Amino acid sequence: MRTLDFAELRAIVGEQPFPLLFATVSGAHLYGFPSRDSDVDLRGVHVLPPAEVVGLRIGPQTLDRTWFENEAEVDLVTHDLGKFARLMLRRNGYVLEQVLSPLVVVTTPEHEELKALAAGCITRWHAHHYRGFAKTQWAFFEKSGELKPLLYTFRVLLTGIHLMRSGEVQADLRQLLDEAPEYLPELMAAKAEAEHSALDGPSVEVLTADIERLRQELDEAEAGSRLPESSVADAGLHDLLVRARLGR
Repeated sequence: MRTLDFAELRAIVGEQPFPLLFATVSGAHLYGFPSRDSDVDLRGVHVLPPAEVVGLRIGPQTLDRTWFENEAEVDLVTHDLGKFARLMLRRNGYVLEQVLSPLVVVTTPEHEELKALAAGCITRWHAHHYRGFAKTQWAFFEKSGELKPLLYTFRVLLTGIHLMRSGEVQADLRQLLDEAPEYLPELMAAKAEAEHSALDGPSVEVLTADIERLRQELDEAEAGSRLPESSVADAGLHDLLVRARLGR
């Protein structure tokens, strides 16, 4: 599989028009099953200056660039810190995975603050995010028969179960295999050969039964979770946003 060149990626994200609070690698590289031809998904946060948020013309809440670098498609999506903070407070597991990704391209002291505040955003209700994401990916698998949405289905269910039990955001499927069916590493290896490879393994009946088992485990983990019902990071995120916006 293609090796990530972090120095090259840092040079690319440095071309953004607004200061970056952080940029990390998401997608299949973060989830532990990139293919030889996988895209590189970069996600992060930019900070709009006061002049871009207090007047009639509001600056871009989201910036999205896609290009090719050394034959790899690179997709860079950043949200303004205000939008990103609101997403963190809406029980969105996807943004928590981005801010906590260990594959860091650009970081700042404010990124470290944001990572610390992320812990206070985790609630029992994040189970709904992972349950819904799994449902969507399973539907994609049923239509396409491809390994990618199937592995995404397993990944999000196992991430959700782990989160409900431990309070830790773990997006790397390789770290979650204790709860996974024994055939999953073989499927991950097959997907590594080609991004859109088709399933050649367990029957749909076996897969359906295993997915249903994990869904039930997620339900049970949510019911028994000691995570709080709501975020406790609102004040901290507000303070960070004000300081970052004013540059102090």
